[in-house]
Amino acid sequence: MDDNPGHDTTHRAFLQAFLARQVMTFVDAQAVLSTILTARDPNRPMQPGDITRNDFDGYVQALNDAISPFDLEIRSTRHQQTHDEVHALVNTTSDAFTQMSTVQTADEIAFVRRVLDAMFERYNTMHAEIMAITATQALKLAKLPQEESRRDSGTGTSTAAALTQSQAESVLENMLSEGWFERSRAGFYSLTPRALMELREWLADTYNEPPAEDGEDDEEVQIKIRTCKACREIVTVGQRCPRRECLGRLHMHCAGRMFRAQNNQQICPECKTPWTDPLPVGEAAARGSSTSQRRRTTADEDD
Repeated sequence: MDDNPGHDTTHRAFLQAFLARQVMTFVDAQAVLSTILTARDPNRPMQPGDITRNDFDGYVQALNDAISPFDLEIRSTRHQQTHDEVHALVNTTSDAFTQMSTVQTADEIAFVRRVLDAMFERYNTMHAEIMAITATQALKLAKLPQEESRRDSGTGTSTAAALTQSQAESVLENMLSEGWFERSRAGFYSLTPRALMELREWLADTYNEPPAEDGEDDEEVQIKIRTCKACREIVTVGQRCPRRECLGRLHMHCAGRMFRAQNNQQICPECKTPWTDPLPVGEAAARGSSTSQRRRTTADEDD
């Protein structure tokens, strides 16, 4: 496959594969494309290994050119734990709740919003950037909060009803099966790579406070969604600068590349503090070794 094919039925078949699979690795794409191309010309059977990276990139570029008028895009990122590169077809304009409204009720969407608020506000502090939530913590959110949220839930309804425990469990399972959440071996729910790609603008708009209009620095501005200083993608699992107030964040798989770019100086790319014993980002932050960290995490569970 040395030629760069034009947009044809094979591209449409590849797009259908993305719609069906939610996410693909390059190895997945090799298998899919080889099957599609063999079906087009059975006299020239293709093996997955025949599909090069240039072939794949050419198909993705052609598809993105074709689907961009429909606010769709094939994006890529790396899984923050496995470090595997993944690709997903995402909607670039509608927010999470617009997309979920086709399969979730308004009350279920309000519950999901409470779960996201917990991930990115309650369990995402200067003390511990966990950005994940246990089943126990999530199920407690089936009940309505005592006070209204400071933000509109985005559901278009003025009143939400509580969910039963079984209903909340079902919503969590649906979020897993639909590719929005993933669950770790330790039982923490977090956003999948596909969800982070699809919701990156929404997350920043929702959980980061805008800068002051007068342009002056405001030490109280809350930045909850932070990006890797190497790849510029959102960090929900990785490392943070030993200086808690610093915004320096790195994915585990990006740290080595960043330090090499800094002439092998293992210092924070933001504040130049030595990157010695960096603080964890992700569920590891919930397992901090200090007594105070364990005490605060336990208090959060008991609320």
